[in-house]
Amino acid sequence: MKIGLIVLGGMLAATPAWAAESKISSGDTAWLLVSTALVLMMTLPGLALFYAGMVRKKNILATCAQSLATTALVSILWVVVGYSLAFTAGGPWLGDFSRFMLKGLTMDAAHDLAKTVPESVYMMFQMTFAIITPALILGAAADRIKFSAMLWFMGAWVLLVYCPVAHWVWGGGFLGDAGVLDFAGGIVVHINAGVAALVTALILGKRIGYGTENLAPHNLTLGVVGVSLLWVGWFGFNAGSAVAADARAGMAMTVTHIAAATAALAWMAAEWFVNGKPSVLGIVSGAVAGLGTITPASGYIEPYAAILIGLAAGLACFWASTAFKRRMGYDDSLDVFGVHGVGGTIGTLAAGVFATVAVAGLNDKGQPAASGWVDGNAAQIGIQAYGIVVVVIYCAIVTAVILKAIDMLVGLRVSDEDERQGLDIALHGETLQ
Repeated sequence: MKIGLIVLGGMLAATPAWAAESKISSGDTAWLLVSTALVLMMTLPGLALFYAGMVRKKNILATCAQSLATTALVSILWVVVGYSLAFTAGGPWLGDFSRFMLKGLTMDAAHDLAKTVPESVYMMFQMTFAIITPALILGAAADRIKFSAMLWFMGAWVLLVYCPVAHWVWGGGFLGDAGVLDFAGGIVVHINAGVAALVTALILGKRIGYGTENLAPHNLTLGVVGVSLLWVGWFGFNAGSAVAADARAGMAMTVTHIAAATAALAWMAAEWFVNGKPSVLGIVSGAVAGLGTITPASGYIEPYAAILIGLAAGLACFWASTAFKRRMGYDDSLDVFGVHGVGGTIGTLAAGVFATVAVAGLNDKGQPAASGWVDGNAAQIGIQAYGIVVVVIYCAIVTAVILKAIDMLVGLRVSDEDERQGLDIALHGETLQ
């Protein structure tokens, strides 16, 4: 009897001790689980429908297939080695292989960057970012890239470009150590994807009939549905990056919506003034421009700044996707560079201007987690510019090398006959009825 009481007492004493050691928050975990689902929804079905609605009818299924295949391929690569390269300690340039095949990922352990949620949840959340970033690039290659080439490019680009850049900025690398601010992916996602899209468009060349034939979107209704899903999903993208169900997540959600709404109106007004009519394509493009542009600053700024950032996004991305694109003569089919590359650059610089400790709070050392020019720290703008330049140069060079290598191995572009016939039937043997 006495022995039983001793054992029972030991068990009861052990339970609260284990609970005290655990820092996992059920509230934070629940929010990050929801955010993960929201960000995955941005690619499937959000981006898939958005891009499918903006291509011609003969390429809709092929465009959807690209998003589907990218989601599957990047998911496996992330599990095998991508997460380990991006988010383990490693060194200033790249992580190590300590999480190869997710080895050591236990049920209750947290990551150093997400101390109140299980590492498995944080891993999945970051996986959805790794999925949508290369998927964005495909908008520049719409209507003319081989499916096999696309798969090789997605795999190589995620491992050789996305993972290193994610590590530099978020995983303990040299850009993060230098103080570069990127709350949810202005550099890692949007500049990275935008620059890669521009390089891809230049190397692939123009679509047959570009500038002489009608290449207008086939079904803007699909585009509106896709952007609507993206808009909602972006709350997980930005507010989820707080990695906590707290006031900062709430502010990130607030400024995200404000910037998207402002940019949609700004693009609409600019197009109305220039062309005499506001198009549906322009309104949805403006919303996406605002969402992408606010991303790097979303966890650092107050609402007034979101209006200014949204206004800049709508006007600048409209110019980049119309007048600048025509002047330069490249065929970025769905304006990935004009929207994401330009928007990501504006937003990253804006973080250096508008970041304030009033929103960002203090870090573990009791120092401001982020402060910009409005807090008297004008030097942050230069730090942001440094991060942009480094990633633009690296991304452009490595993307070009990957594309050239794939072109030599399997060829990048479909034949003229297949392009005229349409990729749905030529590559997949299917047609949209």
